Amino acid sequence: MVAEELKIAKWWETVENGKILCTLCPRYCKIGEGQPGFCYIRQNHGGKLYTIGYGKPTGFAIDPIEKKPLNHFLPGTAILSFGTAGCNLGCKFCQNWSISKAKLDDLNALYASPEDVVSLAKKYSAPSIAYTYNDPTIFGEYVIDISKIAREEGIKSVMVTAGYIDKNARKDVYKYIDAANVDLKAFTERFYHKITFSHLNDVLDTLIWLKNETDIWFEITTLLIPGENDSQDEIKQECDWILKNLGDSVPLHFTAFHPDFKMTDKERTPEKTLTTARNIALDAGIKFCYVGNVHNLEGQTTYCPNCKAPLIKRNWHSVLINNLSNGHCNKCNTHIPGVFY
Repeated sequence: MVAEELKIAKWWETVENGKILCTLCPRYCKIGEGQPGFCYIRQNHGGKLYTIGYGKPTGFAIDPIEKKPLNHFLPGTAILSFGTAGCNLGCKFCQNWSISKAKLDDLNALYASPEDVVSLAKKYSAPSIAYTYNDPTIFGEYVIDISKIAREEGIKSVMVTAGYIDKNARKDVYKYIDAANVDLKAFTERFYHKITFSHLNDVLDTLIWLKNETDIWFEITTLLIPGENDSQDEIKQECDWILKNLGDSVPLHFTAFHPDFKMTDKERTPEKTLTTARNIALDAGIKFCYVGNVHNLEGQTTYCPNCKAPLIKRNWHSVLINNLSNGHCNKCNTHIPGVFY
Protein backbone atom coordinates (compact mmCIF):
# COMPACT_ATOMS: atom_id res chain seq x y z
CA MET A 1 0.00 0.00 0.00
CA VAL A 2 1.64 3.21 -1.21
CA ALA A 3 0.36 6.67 -0.26
CA GLU A 4 -0.71 9.13 -2.96
CA GLU A 5 -1.40 12.85 -3.12
CA LEU A 6 -4.64 14.31 -1.87
CA LYS A 7 -7.55 13.72 -4.21
CA ILE A 8 -9.65 16.57 -5.57
CA ALA A 9 -13.28 16.13 -4.56
CA LYS A 10 -16.36 15.96 -6.73
CA TRP A 11 -19.53 17.98 -6.03
CA TRP A 12 -18.40 21.53 -5.30
CA GLU A 13 -18.29 25.02 -6.78
CA THR A 14 -16.58 28.31 -6.00
CA VAL A 15 -18.73 31.01 -4.43
CA GLU A 16 -18.20 34.47 -2.95
CA ASN A 17 -14.97 35.53 -1.23
CA GLY A 18 -13.08 32.55 -2.57
CA LYS A 19 -15.10 30.11 -0.51
CA ILE A 20 -16.14 26.69 -1.77
CA LEU A 21 -19.71 25.43 -1.67
CA CYS A 22 -19.70 21.67 -1.07
CA THR A 23 -22.74 20.12 -2.78
CA LEU A 24 -22.31 16.53 -1.60
CA CYS A 25 -24.91 16.68 1.17
CA PRO A 26 -27.79 18.97 2.17
CA ARG A 27 -25.58 20.73 4.69
CA TYR A 28 -24.05 22.68 1.76
CA CYS A 29 -21.04 23.89 3.72
CA LYS A 30 -19.36 27.08 2.58
CA ILE A 31 -15.69 26.42 3.24
CA GLY A 32 -12.97 29.03 3.51
CA GLU A 33 -9.32 28.63 2.52
CA GLY A 34 -7.56 26.08 4.70
CA GLN A 35 -10.80 25.09 6.40
CA PRO A 36 -12.73 21.80 6.56
CA GLY A 37 -16.45 21.33 6.15
CA PHE A 38 -18.64 20.02 8.96
CA CYS A 39 -17.51 16.46 8.18
CA TYR A 40 -13.80 17.29 8.72
CA ILE A 41 -12.55 15.34 5.70
CA ARG A 42 -13.57 17.68 2.86
CA GLN A 43 -11.22 20.66 2.88
CA ASN A 44 -10.46 23.83 0.89
CA HIS A 45 -6.83 24.10 -0.13
CA GLY A 46 -5.82 26.71 -2.66
CA GLY A 47 -9.37 27.26 -3.84
CA LYS A 48 -10.03 23.60 -4.56
CA LEU A 49 -11.98 21.08 -2.50
CA TYR A 50 -10.08 17.96 -1.52
CA THR A 51 -11.36 14.75 0.02
CA ILE A 52 -8.65 13.92 2.53
CA GLY A 53 -10.38 10.71 3.57
CA TYR A 54 -9.85 9.12 0.17
CA GLY A 55 -7.80 5.96 0.55
CA LYS A 56 -7.51 6.40 4.32
CA PRO A 57 -9.65 3.84 6.13
CA THR A 58 -9.48 3.82 9.91
CA GLY A 59 -9.65 0.04 10.11
CA PHE A 60 -11.18 -3.11 8.63
CA ALA A 61 -13.27 -5.94 10.09
CA ILE A 62 -14.95 -9.07 8.82
CA ASP A 63 -18.54 -9.01 10.09
CA PRO A 64 -21.66 -11.08 9.63
CA ILE A 65 -23.89 -9.18 7.23
CA GLU A 66 -26.67 -9.34 9.84
CA LYS A 67 -24.64 -6.83 11.88
CA LYS A 68 -25.19 -4.03 9.34
CA PRO A 69 -28.11 -4.90 9.87
CA LEU A 70 -29.30 -6.59 6.70
CA ASN A 71 -31.56 -9.62 7.10
CA HIS A 72 -32.74 -10.06 3.51
CA PHE A 73 -29.43 -9.65 1.69
CA LEU A 74 -27.19 -12.72 1.43
CA PRO A 75 -28.05 -13.94 4.96
CA GLY A 76 -25.36 -15.85 6.79
CA THR A 77 -22.51 -14.43 4.72
CA ALA A 78 -19.47 -12.40 5.74
CA ILE A 79 -18.88 -8.77 4.79
CA LEU A 80 -15.72 -6.68 4.81
CA SER A 81 -16.48 -3.51 6.80
CA PHE A 82 -14.57 -0.24 6.95
CA GLY A 83 -14.98 3.51 7.34
CA THR A 84 -12.95 6.69 7.56
CA ALA A 85 -12.87 9.55 10.04
CA GLY A 86 -15.55 12.24 10.12
CA CYS A 87 -19.30 12.44 9.55
CA ASN A 88 -21.80 14.88 8.04
CA LEU A 89 -24.25 14.50 10.93
CA GLY A 90 -23.82 15.55 14.53
CA CYS A 91 -25.80 12.89 16.39
CA LYS A 92 -25.52 13.44 20.12
CA PHE A 93 -26.12 9.71 20.66
CA CYS A 94 -23.53 8.48 18.14
CA GLN A 95 -22.54 4.90 18.90
CA ASN A 96 -19.36 5.23 16.79
CA TRP A 97 -18.34 8.70 17.92
CA SER A 98 -14.68 7.79 18.45
CA ILE A 99 -14.47 7.38 14.67
CA SER A 100 -17.12 9.74 13.33
CA LYS A 101 -15.97 12.70 15.43
CA ALA A 102 -12.27 12.07 15.01
CA LYS A 103 -9.79 13.61 12.61
CA LEU A 104 -7.60 11.38 10.49
CA ASP A 105 -4.49 12.44 12.41
CA ASP A 106 -6.11 11.16 15.60
CA LEU A 107 -6.65 7.69 14.19
CA ASN A 108 -3.38 7.00 12.35
CA ALA A 109 -5.27 6.01 9.21
CA LEU A 110 -3.37 3.87 6.71
CA TYR A 111 -3.48 4.18 2.94
CA ALA A 112 -5.49 1.62 0.99
CA SER A 113 -6.26 2.04 -2.70
CA PRO A 114 -9.63 0.91 -4.07
CA GLU A 115 -7.84 -2.11 -5.52
CA ASP A 116 -6.40 -2.88 -2.08
CA VAL A 117 -9.87 -2.89 -0.50
CA VAL A 118 -11.31 -5.24 -3.12
CA SER A 119 -8.27 -7.51 -2.83
CA LEU A 120 -8.79 -7.68 0.93
CA ALA A 121 -12.41 -8.78 0.43
CA LYS A 122 -11.23 -11.48 -1.96
CA LYS A 123 -8.49 -12.58 0.43
CA TYR A 124 -11.04 -13.26 3.16
CA SER A 125 -13.66 -14.65 0.74
CA ALA A 126 -16.14 -11.92 1.69
CA PRO A 127 -18.82 -11.65 -1.01
CA SER A 128 -19.61 -8.06 0.01
CA ILE A 129 -17.99 -4.82 1.16
CA ALA A 130 -19.71 -2.49 3.65
CA TYR A 131 -19.02 1.24 3.70
CA THR A 132 -19.88 1.89 7.34
CA TYR A 133 -18.87 3.02 10.87
CA ASN A 134 -18.99 6.70 9.93
CA ASP A 135 -21.30 7.81 7.11
CA PRO A 136 -19.89 6.76 3.72
CA THR A 137 -21.60 9.70 2.04
CA ILE A 138 -18.64 11.87 3.01
CA PHE A 139 -16.13 9.63 1.25
CA GLY A 140 -18.32 9.21 -1.82
CA GLU A 141 -15.43 9.38 -4.30
CA TYR A 142 -13.77 6.44 -2.55
CA VAL A 143 -17.06 4.54 -2.50
CA ILE A 144 -17.51 5.02 -6.25
CA ASP A 145 -14.04 3.81 -7.13
CA ILE A 146 -14.15 0.78 -4.83
CA SER A 147 -17.69 -0.28 -5.74
CA LYS A 148 -16.95 -0.06 -9.47
CA ILE A 149 -13.98 -2.40 -9.16
CA ALA A 150 -15.90 -4.64 -6.76
CA ARG A 151 -18.75 -5.05 -9.25
CA GLU A 152 -16.27 -6.01 -11.96
CA GLU A 153 -14.93 -8.67 -9.56
CA GLY A 154 -18.40 -9.98 -8.63
CA ILE A 155 -18.30 -8.50 -5.10
CA LYS A 156 -21.36 -6.67 -3.74
CA SER A 157 -21.27 -3.21 -2.15
CA VAL A 158 -23.36 -2.11 0.83
CA MET A 159 -23.93 1.44 2.12
CA VAL A 160 -24.67 1.79 5.84
CA THR A 161 -25.82 5.38 5.94
CA ALA A 162 -28.07 8.07 7.35
CA GLY A 163 -29.23 8.83 3.81
CA TYR A 164 -28.33 12.52 4.16
CA ILE A 165 -27.05 13.21 0.65
CA ASP A 166 -27.69 15.67 -2.17
CA LYS A 167 -30.10 14.54 -4.90
CA ASN A 168 -27.55 14.84 -7.68
CA ALA A 169 -24.58 13.46 -5.78
CA ARG A 170 -26.43 10.32 -4.73
CA LYS A 171 -26.85 9.26 -8.36
CA ASP A 172 -23.06 9.11 -8.60
CA VAL A 173 -22.32 7.63 -5.17
CA TYR A 174 -24.89 4.83 -5.50
CA LYS A 175 -24.14 3.92 -9.12
CA TYR A 176 -22.49 0.60 -8.24
CA ILE A 177 -24.17 -0.04 -4.88
CA ASP A 178 -26.13 -3.27 -4.41
CA ALA A 179 -27.70 -2.80 -0.96
CA ALA A 180 -28.11 -0.24 1.79
CA ASN A 181 -29.25 0.07 5.35
CA VAL A 182 -30.59 3.55 5.98
CA ASP A 183 -30.81 4.93 9.51
CA LEU A 184 -34.18 6.62 9.83
CA LYS A 185 -33.19 8.16 13.12
CA ALA A 186 -36.63 9.38 14.16
CA PHE A 187 -39.82 10.62 12.59
CA THR A 188 -39.90 14.23 13.73
CA GLU A 189 -38.07 17.26 12.39
CA ARG A 190 -37.54 18.33 16.00
CA PHE A 191 -35.39 15.26 16.68
CA TYR A 192 -33.41 15.61 13.47
CA HIS A 193 -32.75 19.32 13.96
CA LYS A 194 -32.03 19.21 17.70
CA ILE A 195 -30.20 15.93 18.09
CA THR A 196 -28.59 15.16 14.69
CA PHE A 197 -28.14 18.68 13.24
CA SER A 198 -29.78 17.58 9.99
CA HIS A 199 -33.26 17.41 8.48
CA LEU A 200 -35.83 14.62 8.20
CA ASN A 201 -37.24 15.38 4.75
CA ASP A 202 -33.88 14.93 3.01
CA VAL A 203 -33.64 11.41 4.42
CA LEU A 204 -37.23 10.58 3.46
CA ASP A 205 -36.47 11.80 -0.06
CA THR A 206 -33.49 9.43 -0.27
CA LEU A 207 -35.66 6.50 0.82
CA ILE A 208 -38.29 7.30 -1.82
CA TRP A 209 -35.54 7.62 -4.44
CA LEU A 210 -34.06 4.25 -3.48
CA LYS A 211 -37.48 2.64 -3.80
CA ASN A 212 -38.68 4.26 -7.00
CA GLU A 213 -35.57 5.01 -9.02
CA THR A 214 -33.04 2.27 -8.22
CA ASP A 215 -32.77 -1.51 -8.03
CA ILE A 216 -30.81 -1.28 -4.77
CA TRP A 217 -32.04 -3.58 -2.00
CA PHE A 218 -32.46 -1.56 1.18
CA GLU A 219 -33.60 -1.96 4.75
CA ILE A 220 -34.34 0.65 7.43
CA THR A 221 -33.09 0.95 10.99
CA THR A 222 -34.47 3.15 13.77
CA LEU A 223 -32.51 3.32 17.03
CA LEU A 224 -35.12 3.92 19.74
CA ILE A 225 -33.98 6.34 22.46
CA PRO A 226 -36.07 6.55 25.63
CA GLY A 227 -38.03 9.78 25.79
CA GLU A 228 -36.77 11.05 22.43
CA ASN A 229 -38.21 9.03 19.55
CA ASP A 230 -39.85 5.99 21.16
CA SER A 231 -43.46 7.12 21.60
CA GLN A 232 -46.05 4.77 20.16
CA ASP A 233 -47.60 7.62 18.17
CA GLU A 234 -44.30 8.45 16.48
CA ILE A 235 -43.58 4.79 15.72
CA LYS A 236 -47.04 4.42 14.20
CA GLN A 237 -46.52 7.53 12.06
CA GLU A 238 -43.21 6.17 10.82
CA CYS A 239 -44.74 2.81 9.93
CA ASP A 240 -47.68 4.44 8.16
CA TRP A 241 -45.31 6.59 6.11
CA ILE A 242 -43.23 3.55 5.14
CA LEU A 243 -46.33 1.65 4.05
CA LYS A 244 -47.63 4.56 2.00
CA ASN A 245 -44.35 5.52 0.34
CA LEU A 246 -42.19 2.38 0.28
CA GLY A 247 -44.62 -0.51 0.56
CA ASP A 248 -45.02 -3.35 3.04
CA SER A 249 -41.93 -5.40 2.13
CA VAL A 250 -39.04 -3.13 3.15
CA PRO A 251 -37.56 -4.73 6.29
CA LEU A 252 -37.64 -2.45 9.33
CA HIS A 253 -35.26 -2.83 12.28
CA PHE A 254 -35.87 -1.30 15.71
CA THR A 255 -32.65 -1.35 17.72
CA ALA A 256 -31.73 -0.62 21.32
CA PHE A 257 -29.85 2.50 22.35
CA HIS A 258 -27.05 2.42 24.92
CA PRO A 259 -25.78 5.57 26.66
CA ASP A 260 -22.90 7.08 24.68
CA PHE A 261 -21.19 10.26 23.48
CA LYS A 262 -23.30 13.26 24.61
CA MET A 263 -26.32 11.25 25.78
CA THR A 264 -24.91 9.29 28.68
CA ASP A 265 -27.75 10.48 30.91
CA LYS A 266 -30.28 8.33 29.06
CA GLU A 267 -31.14 4.78 30.09
CA ARG A 268 -30.77 1.82 27.79
CA THR A 269 -33.78 1.03 25.67
CA PRO A 270 -35.98 -1.52 27.48
CA GLU A 271 -36.58 -4.65 25.45
CA LYS A 272 -40.31 -4.13 25.98
CA THR A 273 -40.09 -0.89 23.96
CA LEU A 274 -38.60 -2.76 21.01
CA THR A 275 -41.21 -5.50 21.21
CA THR A 276 -43.99 -2.93 21.32
CA ALA A 277 -42.54 -1.11 18.32
CA ARG A 278 -42.28 -4.36 16.37
CA ASN A 279 -45.89 -5.22 17.17
CA ILE A 280 -47.02 -1.76 16.03
CA ALA A 281 -45.22 -2.28 12.72
CA LEU A 282 -46.62 -5.76 12.17
CA ASP A 283 -50.15 -4.66 13.10
CA ALA A 284 -49.86 -1.74 10.69
CA GLY A 285 -49.07 -4.15 7.85
CA ILE A 286 -45.26 -4.16 7.58
CA LYS A 287 -44.36 -7.74 6.72
CA PHE A 288 -40.83 -7.91 8.07
CA CYS A 289 -39.85 -6.20 11.29
CA TYR A 290 -36.90 -7.02 13.52
CA VAL A 291 -35.37 -5.95 16.82
CA GLY A 292 -31.65 -5.53 17.43
CA ASN A 293 -28.99 -4.94 20.08
CA VAL A 294 -30.91 -7.30 22.37
CA HIS A 295 -31.20 -11.09 22.54
CA ASN A 296 -34.65 -11.80 21.12
CA LEU A 297 -35.00 -14.91 19.00
CA GLU A 298 -38.52 -14.16 17.83
CA GLY A 299 -37.67 -10.57 16.96
CA GLN A 300 -34.64 -11.68 14.94
CA THR A 301 -36.40 -14.44 12.98
CA THR A 302 -37.74 -14.03 9.46
CA TYR A 303 -41.27 -15.43 9.16
CA CYS A 304 -43.23 -16.21 6.01
CA PRO A 305 -45.89 -13.48 5.72
CA ASN A 306 -48.31 -16.01 4.26
CA CYS A 307 -48.08 -19.22 6.30
CA LYS A 308 -46.14 -17.72 9.25
CA ALA A 309 -43.51 -20.48 9.15
CA PRO A 310 -40.10 -19.48 10.57
CA LEU A 311 -37.78 -19.19 7.59
CA ILE A 312 -34.51 -17.79 8.88
CA LYS A 313 -33.79 -18.27 12.57
CA ARG A 314 -31.08 -16.05 14.05
CA ASN A 315 -29.29 -15.90 17.36
CA TRP A 316 -27.83 -12.41 17.62
CA HIS A 317 -25.99 -12.13 14.29
CA SER A 318 -25.69 -15.86 13.61
CA VAL A 319 -28.01 -17.70 11.25
CA LEU A 320 -29.14 -20.96 12.89
CA ILE A 321 -31.58 -22.23 10.25
CA ASN A 322 -32.35 -21.05 6.72
CA ASN A 323 -35.51 -22.60 5.31
CA LEU A 324 -35.61 -20.51 2.14
CA SER A 325 -35.43 -22.22 -1.22
CA ASN A 326 -34.44 -19.91 -4.07
CA GLY A 327 -35.95 -16.99 -2.20
CA HIS A 328 -39.22 -18.77 -1.49
CA CYS A 329 -40.80 -20.26 1.62
CA ASN A 330 -40.12 -23.98 1.46
CA LYS A 331 -43.49 -24.67 3.04
CA CYS A 332 -45.95 -22.62 0.95
CA ASN A 333 -43.65 -21.31 -1.82
CA THR A 334 -44.39 -17.65 -1.07
CA HIS A 335 -41.76 -15.32 -2.55
CA ILE A 336 -39.73 -13.51 0.11
CA PRO A 337 -38.37 -10.11 -1.03
CA GLY A 338 -34.63 -9.74 -0.83
CA VAL A 339 -31.40 -10.99 -2.36
CA PHE A 340 -30.75 -14.63 -1.50
CA TYR A 341 -28.36 -17.31 -2.74
